[in-house]
Amino acid sequence: MPENPSDLFGSTNTPETSKSIKPAGLPESWQRALDAEFAAPYFHALKDFLVEERRAYTVYPPAPDVMNALRFTPLENVKVLILGQDPYHGPGQAHGLSFSVRPGVRVPPSLQNIFKELQADIPDFKPPKHGYLKAWAEQGVLLLNAVLTVRQGEPNSHAGRGWEHFTDAVIEAANAQEQRVVFVLWGAYARKKKKLVTGRQHVVLESAHPSPLSAERFFGSRPFSKVNAALQEAGRAPVDWQLPMKVEE
Repeated sequence: MPENPSDLFGSTNTPETSKSIKPAGLPESWQRALDAEFAAPYFHALKDFLVEERRAYTVYPPAPDVMNALRFTPLENVKVLILGQDPYHGPGQAHGLSFSVRPGVRVPPSLQNIFKELQADIPDFKPPKHGYLKAWAEQGVLLLNAVLTVRQGEPNSHAGRGWEHFTDAVIEAANAQEQRVVFVLWGAYARKKKKLVTGRQHVVLESAHPSPLSAERFFGSRPFSKVNAALQEAGRAPVDWQLPMKVEE
């Protein structure tokens, strides 16, 4: 059943005439960095599009989860940015973090391949039976999709509607940080965003996408140990990639 379209970003008090749309629960640092985006005409047009989409179709992730990548990882905590393209479009999967699924949902093929590479790359990594990556987000890994919503069963159905402009601004805000951020770009789509990373203090890691279509070129890229080496070189704490064996939302 389609969702109530009145709550688009986890906020129930967004007047139609409001100059700036303010998603609920965003850390102040993101609110400041993205305030111009929330007030921009394209973002209001995106909001209007989502009102109609949620009225007519089932849209993922659910409205309160759309901004979870920003909610779980405040701007000042960002150490790593892993860029995905589009949310999962199956029931119960997407919850606002790229590559992640909710507890109890089968681990998708791309994430299975990420876990395989982690086993090869990080000593003692043990893949969990779940695909819930919130523990990474809480350590400063911004799990961002370029497009933050999708119609059920229709991949890329919300591409070109304004999300890309917004998430480019998110990448630019991470690029503006004085401390090193490691940008992880998997696949041709993500690698196009390399031009947004201009800070000499940052590191960009590029490789094939972990999708089964390109996984043979992804395997062996060792991104996780490279991330930690780049962070430690800059005096930042490495990421503990080991996920808890059991999780609850």
